[in-house]
This record gives sequence, structure tokens and C-alpha cells, in this order.
Amino acid sequence: QVQLVESGGGLVRPGESLRLSCTASGRSFSNYPMGWFRQAPGKEREFVAATRWIGGAAYSKHYTDSVKGRFTISRDGDKNTVSLQMNSLKPEDTAVYYCAASSTRGLIVGQMWNPVNYDFWGQGTQVTVSW
Repeated sequence: QVQLVESGGGLVRPGESLRLSCTASGRSFSNYPMGWFRQAPGKEREFVAATRWIGGAAYSKHYTDSVKGRFTISRDGDKNTVSLQMNSLKPEDTAVYYCAASSTRGLIVGQMWNPVNYDFWGQGTQVTVSW
């Protein structure tokens, strides 16, 4: 049984940093896309960042425009862990953050933003940015 377990959420002030981590168990995702989505109250779930295996030890990284330059996604360890380093946090980053993994190895860049292309999801971790 596949499980994705997130950690690292919390309450921070604007301008501060947080690091989210997500570890998958039950199968290997080393050659498959993994990413992060978020959902704020009253809003739809939206894409934040994702990584995609492109061969050898290389992964491409993709971000939504609002987090470029502030957030960094990485694949760690045996590549079944995906982390999101979030710097210069803003109140509008407040949301529940979800880790996601796809069972489609060949997911193209244009498909990575769409949550329907991810088959496995974590339970979510709350990130609150407030004074």
C-alpha cells in the first residue's frame, strides 16, 4: 500500500522560512514525478512545484510563477523523498500543502500542473504565514 507522509508545516511570520518534506513508502517513485500542491480556504487546489526524472541522476524542476525564486523543490535520499524549501514566505502562501506522486513516468511538463495526473496524495500539512 502506497503512503505519502508529509512533515514540516507550521506558523511563521512573513519573510521567514519553512521546509516541507514528504516520504513515500510502498513502492519506488525514483523515476516518477513528485510534487507539491496547496489549497487555501475557499479555493481550489493549485500546483506549487514538481520534479520529473529526466534520466540518470537528473531531475527537472517546475514551479508556479508566484513561488519562483522563493521556493526550491528537491528529491532526496533514495529519491522517494521530495522536499520543498520555502523562503521569504508571504501571507498569501497560507494553505494546506499536499505532497503528490504520479504513476505516469512520461508525464510531460504541460501535464505536471494538473492534480488529476497524480495518483497518490499525502494527508496535507498546514502552513500559516501571519503576524
